[in-house]
Amino acid sequence: MHVDLGSALGATPGVSRDSLERLDEQVATAHERIQAGRDDHEHGYAALNLPETVDLDLIRSAVEPFNDPAAVLTVGIGGSALGAATFADALAGPEDPDAYFLDNVDPEHVSRLLDSLPLGRTVVNVVSKSGATAETLANFLVVREAMADAGVDWTERTFVTTGESGNLRALAEKHDLPSLSVPDGVPGRFSALSTVGLAVAAIQGHDLDAICAGAADAAGDLSGSLFATPAYAYGATTYALAERGAGTNAVMPYAERLETFAEWFAQLWAESLGKDGLGQTPARALGATDQHSQLQLYRAGPHDKLVTLLRPRDRPDCAIPETDLDGLSYLGGASLGELLDAEFEATEASLAASDVPAIRVEIDAVDEESIGSLLYEMEAACILYGELAAVSTFTQPAVEWGKRAARGLLGGGDFAEAEAVEGRTSLLVE
Repeated sequence: MHVDLGSALGATPGVSRDSLERLDEQVATAHERIQAGRDDHEHGYAALNLPETVDLDLIRSAVEPFNDPAAVLTVGIGGSALGAATFADALAGPEDPDAYFLDNVDPEHVSRLLDSLPLGRTVVNVVSKSGATAETLANFLVVREAMADAGVDWTERTFVTTGESGNLRALAEKHDLPSLSVPDGVPGRFSALSTVGLAVAAIQGHDLDAICAGAADAAGDLSGSLFATPAYAYGATTYALAERGAGTNAVMPYAERLETFAEWFAQLWAESLGKDGLGQTPARALGATDQHSQLQLYRAGPHDKLVTLLRPRDRPDCAIPETDLDGLSYLGGASLGELLDAEFEATEASLAASDVPAIRVEIDAVDEESIGSLLYEMEAACILYGELAAVSTFTQPAVEWGKRAARGLLGGGDFAEAEAVEGRTSLLVE
């Protein structure tokens, strides 16, 4: 990952080189804490050890029974799906099995997806660390019934990724299903580089070794200075900008294959850092599409935003044919890649002209090694931000509140949170 902070210097809000020099002392202290957490495999910090602790052979063995599938359907939510979806959308080729994700319980979407799938040639990957996630288990029950109705033996098409105990673990043991264990000490949103995120990549035939090699290289680059570590440069500068009023971080990849990465990033950033009245709201955009919509707000709206511009340095290209249409002859002889790069640089300059801070993030290519590195470095950036902000990066109390409320409303127990939902104030206009 290559990080250019130039467009964040002197913006409004912005940082100066001097302020980053002063902040670097705190980065050194935070790095010591992060390294100690990694050395002791502490909860959360253990995520940064995954490139060296994940057992890739175990993942390959678990998916080996599923020969030549047409599709793989992951039933999970949040961190149980977004890492795998990021790999699938970034790396999938035309000959790979199609990857689908049931990470919501919208009944219309679930029904339409299942009706469209060749269930007899679909592998079902059920992911829940606890084995009791309501949305995941509900969707899986629906999937299982759909397969049975279609005359498909679901036990021959299903594997699970879960904890050492719980409903899914018991189900796997009862039906002798292939299974993988989620890593200890790794919150779901940090689990992309583990059994949770890599099983689908294995089914699609991607190079797991290259993914982890990219992440391992990034791990080896972590040092006590933001000026020597791209991940820390990003984490420290986003923290500094948030402290100065940039409460929104709009992540804008200039590659369709990286659009899902922005979704993964949004969960990582929001769930990890949104604590105690602090944090930075992640927004998702796509270049060049959203230059024609959201850029208006970023440039001319409140000065409370940072824009992260992301692109690969190397990509396939497509020539633009010559044309005799008035005013468009300048496009002839150029390529779509050149046009997209021009759009990227124009957006960056446009933001600078309006004193809006931006950070340029580039990866070498959209391939296994670069994507592994990108996800690892953004996790490290998030953890560093959490250390600098003194928030509890690896907890999610607000998320757990909502889970208890929903379970109580469905009769799954006596929870005070459900009573709060029932007692809400209403002002209905019809």
